[in-house]
Amino acid sequence: MRSVRGALHELDEERLVRLVARGDRAAFEELYRRTSPWMALRLRRRCADEQIVAEVMQETYLAVWRAAGAFAGSAVGGTAVGWLWTIAARRLVDAFRRRAHHAEPPPAAAPRPVVPAAEEEALAATVGGDVGDALGRLAPELRQVLQAMVLDGLSVRETAVLLGLPEGTVKTRARRARIAMREALA
Repeated sequence: MRSVRGALHELDEERLVRLVARGDRAAFEELYRRTSPWMALRLRRRCADEQIVAEVMQETYLAVWRAAGAFAGSAVGGTAVGWLWTIAARRLVDAFRRRAHHAEPPPAAAPRPVVPAAEEEALAATVGGDVGDALGRLAPELRQVLQAMVLDGLSVRETAVLLGLPEGTVKTRARRARIAMREALA
């Protein structure tokens, strides 16, 4: 068992998803062990309700187990981690919609910590140079909208639900963010 776990530890996330598609439970456990901490952290930054975060985590990994065979991966320029986050982000929007139908609006996203978040540091490392500098200078509320719409690929409506804002506000902030980025990069 130790050698199997050690061998799985050496595989990248894309290969683990491919093994999960074949029903490999050990690969699924390794993928969960490796990705669930950052997934929970990212979800908590967008939702303060621990119950919703737990539900979204469960739904996300259940969807991964069921749909791993549909993962196209690097063949279409995607990554396993990006695929996982896309599933989680959409599940979070769905959870907010369900809650909105049955109760009051979802709680606002958790307040931004003083220390830069891991995803902000990863974004800064990925998007460097002038673009990274311009992103860093954006107001936090503009960066949130830009991140949700551009990096996470959410629609205006999904971004509005995710951030607890009216759609018009999301559109205005997206426009202001684009203008600020254009001016910073000119």
